[in-house]
Amino acid sequence: MTEDILINVTPFETRVALVSQGTVQELQLERSIQRGQVGNIYLGKVVRVLPGMQSAFIEIGLDRAAFMHIADLRENRGERAAATTPTPIEKLLFEGQSLMVQVIKDPLGTKGARLSTQISIAGRMLVYLPHDPHIGISQKIGSESERQALRERLQALVPAEEKGGYIVRTQAEGASDEEMLSDLEYLKKLWHNVQAAARTLPAPSMLHQDLTLAQRVLRDMVNPSTAQILVDSRTTCTALAQWAQTYTPSVASRIKHYAGERPLFDTANIEDEIVRALSRRVDLKSGGYLIIDQTEALTTVDVNTGGFVGGRNFDDTIFKTNLEAAQAIARQLRLRNLGGIIILDFIDMEDLGHRDAVLAELRKALAPDRTRMTVNGFTQLGLVEMTRKRTRDSLAHQLCEPCPTCQARGNVRTNRSVCYEILREILREARQFNPKEFRILASQNVVDLFLEEESQHLAMLGDFVGKPISLEVASGYTQEQYDIVLT
Repeated sequence: MTEDILINVTPFETRVALVSQGTVQELQLERSIQRGQVGNIYLGKVVRVLPGMQSAFIEIGLDRAAFMHIADLRENRGERAAATTPTPIEKLLFEGQSLMVQVIKDPLGTKGARLSTQISIAGRMLVYLPHDPHIGISQKIGSESERQALRERLQALVPAEEKGGYIVRTQAEGASDEEMLSDLEYLKKLWHNVQAAARTLPAPSMLHQDLTLAQRVLRDMVNPSTAQILVDSRTTCTALAQWAQTYTPSVASRIKHYAGERPLFDTANIEDEIVRALSRRVDLKSGGYLIIDQTEALTTVDVNTGGFVGGRNFDDTIFKTNLEAAQAIARQLRLRNLGGIIILDFIDMEDLGHRDAVLAELRKALAPDRTRMTVNGFTQLGLVEMTRKRTRDSLAHQLCEPCPTCQARGNVRTNRSVCYEILREILREARQFNPKEFRILASQNVVDLFLEEESQHLAMLGDFVGKPISLEVASGYTQEQYDIVLT
């Protein structure tokens, strides 16, 4: 199954879409003023150590201080591997200390970036671990014989005096020794530059910035099934081709400049797909639908049959809807970049065989996802619990902000509820003050309701407090906003 990668470049933003069989499978974007920090290496300064949380806040030059837990300290990892009691963080770090750290999670919401002292630098085929002298093999590389062969090849290429270690990525399958050696030299050169910068720059300072989104696409997303990489900026296309000739030669021939009259993303209806990826409801082809809700703690996905009645019986209808939903859920997780705890509420199935088949279909659909995940079976309540590693904001958090009217509650009080609140407030004010008149400033809908259905209650209140009550439309007010002016 072939796939295309479309890269839309503007001065303010770069967007990438992975398209397979005419359908968008993955979306990524990076804005010039909001570039992600994952992979960046900094010389940070410890500003606060929290023994009670076994954590520390470290200043690295961002808007908020970054956060590091003791589990992300390299020294502690060694002790855990040796099964010894870990040293408390207050004995490893102190305020004012300079420390080389790497961002492993971007700032999310109100949380600062998460850091680690276990440095790793990713190349095309290898990941260099300067402080961890071992050779690991990607779990996605199939047979044990292939894994062992790759390990032996790499050991033969790495000098005996080499202190660091490596992780062999899936892209190394089928690569020649020359390509792997080129990646080795590139990674060691980057690490040498990081060390040189750490010796000369003050804390906090950036020592190494990860690649741009377009470059990361060439490094991480391209695989043998990638047919072409279309870029709609001639300048960016030329720069990517030159970069690929140096670091990913096998990819360079697939990079092409798109010069069509229609916008690149319009050719695959990607703009419409982005709009759908921001909506709460996802319609399935059968007539069923998903409801996706993101909260601070977790994401829930609810599966509904909707108008699908195509099965031979009720159980068959539910089974087919859940199978289709499993495929749609996997795609939506990638499109929306949903992470953290995810709860899937499939339609209840009595047949255990149907449950197993839906779970198998879900795992199969999730398999191409490069993000680390865990999927548990059905719970006693019929829910599927899973996790997906979260390293950057979801698509909705990148493109949207909380509604200023409902403050992200997802609903607003009715006009009638606001009317009654205003009446109660006038009664409260009348007991404390003695104005000549009460003037209500509110939205058009609230004022209209006072003039129509609630006019009798307003008149009764005016008689009760013994003061006139006037109405005025405030054009800029939302439905819940109002003011009571005492004159």
